Amino acid sequence: MKRLSRPGEGEILLLTASRLLDGRIVWLGEGDHWHESIAEAVRFTYEEAGPALERALAQAEQKEVVAVYEVVARDTRPPEPVTTREAIRAHGPSVHPDFSYDHAPVREKEKVG
Repeated sequence: MKRLSRPGEGEILLLTASRLLDGRIVWLGEGDHWHESIAEAVRFTYEEAGPALERALAQAEQKEVVAVYEVVARDTRPPEPVTTREAIRAHGPSVHPDFSYDHAPVREKEKVG
């Protein structure tokens, strides 16, 4: 398994995936449970993340997640991903909430007749 992520000073690694049921971004938390909130993610050093990633990949199907990988984040409360892509995945869509799928207004059906 090739690992590309190495945290710098003041950074840690998190594990993330996509949940199969609804496609939501999830973060590996305590007890190998997946959570929607990055605040619940377990923080790993580079050395700790390797075995945790291998375990998460081996259990992915059973835990109903796909695309498990490491994310470098600043060691803050909550952790803050260092890349824009991962920040968007962690904190939601990059569009105004009124235009996201979860918040789009429902149009009434036009009456016929």
